[in-house]
Amino acid sequence: MGSIADLLARPLCDLRISVTDRCNLRCGYCMPREVFGTDFAFLERSELLSFEEIERIARLAAGEGVRRIRLTGGEPLLRRGLPRLVAMLARIEGIEDLALTTNGTLLSAHARELAEAGLHRVTVSLDALEQDVFSAMSDTRLPVGRVLAGIDAAHAAGLRPVKVNMVVRRGVNDHCILEMAEHFRGRPEVLRFIEYMDVGESNGWRLEQVVPASEILAAIAARWPLRELPATRHGEVASRWAYSDGAGEIGLIHSVTQPFCSGCTRARLSADGRLYTCLFASSGHDLRALLRAGASDAQLAAHLREIWIGRADRYSALRGATARTSRGARVEMSYIGG
Repeated sequence: MGSIADLLARPLCDLRISVTDRCNLRCGYCMPREVFGTDFAFLERSELLSFEEIERIARLAAGEGVRRIRLTGGEPLLRRGLPRLVAMLARIEGIEDLALTTNGTLLSAHARELAEAGLHRVTVSLDALEQDVFSAMSDTRLPVGRVLAGIDAAHAAGLRPVKVNMVVRRGVNDHCILEMAEHFRGRPEVLRFIEYMDVGESNGWRLEQVVPASEILAAIAARWPLRELPATRHGEVASRWAYSDGAGEIGLIHSVTQPFCSGCTRARLSADGRLYTCLFASSGHDLRALLRAGASDAQLAAHLREIWIGRADRYSALRGATARTSRGARVEMSYIGG
């Protein structure tokens, strides 16, 4: 079956699956400690979708056109037994790409097993190489070397290409842009710079903290000439640029200054089974209730189609006072993944 399309003619091609709402870091733009502290009520295990429930939704989504699955969190490597889920998803007919987004701190211990289970590639979040800046961004005492070791372990396990995501926040880590670029030049990773986004309600986002992608690009191009590359597929969110001297490529994700809503092909499944059709959504569709009430595959598939066909989300394109006040409180990024 081909992909279904929403009200803006966008096909359903990608499914992001959060397997936990917990994380071992407290990055200010995602899970600030003053909100997600020791007394925060995370989901109970019984509230999480089981691996079998996740596999069932993913299989039905593949029947509606999903070809790419990405596992997210929170930090997905905190979910016990994750390689078993990877193996289950890798067997689904029609899935062409199976990836995982991680903060990298636990990756060294799991990379080989994940690759053997069928994972194709990983994206690692890393906002700075300097330990003090890394600690300030992620609010952790963990050494940045653990993330770098995780990246190396992913390569050794064959999880390629490894993408490295750097969220750039003015006044916090924007002075690290060139250092990050220089470190990853000539290496096989693809470094991607992400504009600081207003996801959720807890990160205190302000527009003046956003470093526009154009500014990031100009800074790098002034040091190392770049040439633009074409998109590799429909719905790709990052613009691609190659170093003219052949030292690899970088990407820029510009959701704030150059929204890409018109090409968004992603649905997001939260750890407790709610389907969201936008990263900036205020509510989701409860699939767990249907699963546990005994809904048939046909009923679940019909509900998936109904949700996507009725979709008209384009928050980033409408960003501003009207868009921000016309919705309820937006779901936190730690709940549905980035």
